[in-house]
Amino acid sequence: MYKKIILFLIILFVPYLASAQNRGQRGARKYKSNNFANKKNKPRKEYVLGLGASNFLGELGGANQIGTNFVRDLEFSATRPSVALGMRYKFHKRWAVKGGFHYLLLSGNDNLTKEPFRQNRNLHFRSHVVEVSVQAEFYFTKEQQGHIYKIKNAKGMKSYDWQFYLFGGVGGFYYNPQAKYKGNWVNLQPLGTEGQGLPGGPKKYSRVSICIPYGIGGKYAIDKEWSVGVEIGIRKTFTDYIDDVSGVYYDNSAIFQANGATAAALADPSLYNYPLEFGGNNTIYRQTATGQQRGDSKDKDAYMFLNITVSYKVPYKRKTRSKF
Repeated sequence: MYKKIILFLIILFVPYLASAQNRGQRGARKYKSNNFANKKNKPRKEYVLGLGASNFLGELGGANQIGTNFVRDLEFSATRPSVALGMRYKFHKRWAVKGGFHYLLLSGNDNLTKEPFRQNRNLHFRSHVVEVSVQAEFYFTKEQQGHIYKIKNAKGMKSYDWQFYLFGGVGGFYYNPQAKYKGNWVNLQPLGTEGQGLPGGPKKYSRVSICIPYGIGGKYAIDKEWSVGVEIGIRKTFTDYIDDVSGVYYDNSAIFQANGATAAALADPSLYNYPLEFGGNNTIYRQTATGQQRGDSKDKDAYMFLNITVSYKVPYKRKTRSKF
């Protein structure tokens, strides 16, 4: 657990450390005239806000086919909000590093698909995801500091309105799968719905994991400080439990005895049920057999987002005279 916390802190502060290192080097040497960081084109910090939509790519819900964790299994009705906040530091004509936070709400529901196995399984979930990451960005075009205001008949270097880039990096995220039971959202990880922690079952999974962010983006310069854009990103993860579904059905009666009626009901709410009595007024319904496939542990979960971005570039200020 401590290693994961340390990794989160490293990811969070890498862009700021890079910025501080560059400030220290600035006074130790002069830049060549053709360097990106000359007097005319100083490296810049840029704060970025993103708002948009997210979607889950995993076992639950999805298209009307056997599940896959890529875009062709996307279920648009499960789209949920996405919010991002970060800082970009452009240290080269074509390269930048960006770090920050990302919040997403992911969801999936088997009643959204007509694929027989998934529909009969009848599982559902939602999960709040908090991610911190650091990414490298490669720009297809060089940023120009020309007539960004498009003054008519003005001579000089032409400015680029649009810049497009690819990005990739590493991140860590916290997730907490939940399901609704009797009108309330219940945390699934403590319930051990696949027999986690029980004899012969898997060990309990961690709600903290690593992800690999990658994608493409573009931004349009409104003026020298402000720009708007769009960013499409996918997160490859190393967990199959964002939706609390991965392996096979555990003995439902054992789950009931160890973790209670709520755990047993959410472990197997499948359709076409027959009742199994566990004494008193408690009745658990089960259609599936112990050991039958519940999820697909071979394919890890993934998620994606589409954000509209607003960026503010911090002006470089000189003591002797104004930059602009």
